[in-house]
Amino acid sequence: MPGKRKIWHWLVLAVLSLIWGTSYILMKKGLESFSTCQVASLRVLISFICLLPAAIRHIKKLNKDNILSILIIGFFGSGIPAFLFPLAQTRIDSSVAGMLNSLSPVFTLIIGITLYKRQAIRSQIAGVFLGLLGAIGLLYSGSFTFNYYGLFVVLATLLYGISSNEVSKVQGLNGLQITSLAFFVLGPFALILLLFTDFHAAMATEHWLRNLGFIAILSIFGSSISLVLFYILIKDTSPVFASMTTYFIPIIATLWGLSDNEHLTSSMLISVLLILGGVYLINRPGLLKKPEKST
Repeated sequence: MPGKRKIWHWLVLAVLSLIWGTSYILMKKGLESFSTCQVASLRVLISFICLLPAAIRHIKKLNKDNILSILIIGFFGSGIPAFLFPLAQTRIDSSVAGMLNSLSPVFTLIIGITLYKRQAIRSQIAGVFLGLLGAIGLLYSGSFTFNYYGLFVVLATLLYGISSNEVSKVQGLNGLQITSLAFFVLGPFALILLLFTDFHAAMATEHWLRNLGFIAILSIFGSSISLVLFYILIKDTSPVFASMTTYFIPIIATLWGLSDNEHLTSSMLISVLLILGGVYLINRPGLLKKPEKST
């Protein structure tokens, strides 16, 4: 059971927010040369290579009691979202992807209640509806047309919710072990997919080597290192607390987007504030509780 929050919990939260807030602009740069499948496969494969020594060292800890959890964490927490985000960013700005990622705590709570039998109170339920309302606002453009590509990010946050809850129930494995073993099962799939893509087209683009470097940075920091820290944080606190990176990721993603000539509208700002308000209610479950009458 999570106890009192420690200083290092908040420091890790800040580091994760900075890393993940930057990841959207890195994906955007990678997509300038590489296809959606290549960006995602390279991200998973490079992370697999970085974590391979740790995976080999701890492979004996993979057993029938935790293999299903590792598969769920691997595919839902890293593998499938790695494809969904760049796919979405072919049609939406990187800053909008970062804003929509704010739904992670909302789905973490929803999945926790529905699939993992966690408890919630009225203010948290209100936070869920507020967050979903903000997401709907982000999915509509200024002309009131619905951008379906944003739904790929929404689906990714739903998968994050499943993965985060699954991490909290894994016994006998720490953050590094969970991350390395998850990528150990993902790596071969990423390699197979990558071999079926056309690298000649990517290498014909200007600055392809630089953009490959951006993907490498995304893999090493945005997946390998950050997920180790994230899973450690979940194990030592709770899935909902760890997902509080949501407060800061949109800010960092938006600043990077603005620096790359993306636009921030008032409707986008209102929508993301609604989502963050919902996240606040989820993380402050007693906020709307009526005070007890004194006798």
